[in-house]
Amino acid sequence: MTYENLDRKLVNALLGDGRASLRSLGEDLDVSVTTVSNHLSDLEDQGIIEGYTPELDYDKLGFDVTAILQLKVEGSALPDVTERLREHRQMISVYEVTGDYDIIAIGKFADTDGMNDTIKELLVDPEIKESNTSVVLNAATEHEQFRLELEE
Repeated sequence: MTYENLDRKLVNALLGDGRASLRSLGEDLDVSVTTVSNHLSDLEDQGIIEGYTPELDYDKLGFDVTAILQLKVEGSALPDVTERLREHRQMISVYEVTGDYDIIAIGKFADTDGMNDTIKELLVDPEIKESNTSVVLNAATEHEQFRLELEE
């Protein structure tokens, strides 16, 4: 039996249904439960699969304001500011970037007052030199992951 592309097929199957059982994955991929389990363990050990989490609809949970914050930071403070943002409960993504700004952070808020309070908290930080905030009007796509191409 050949296992060519099995890891990619397994990842794609999990992208379709992250709660699929080992048995159903094995049936769908035409391999044993043990094979699925071993390959999943390997993918987890390699850090390719980092966890299994639910996809939340933040709008339905009352967090319907999305803000994109662009920050200029004092050079040596970049790791500290990035870490503080990463630990902020409402920041769902934090990136160190090239270009005019050093950090881009995406946050979810219940309302513009909450967003405004968070931004004001950030701007008190003397290591943040400049900020630019955009409020998302409509999310055309969000939290998407893409299926892996199978090798030929």
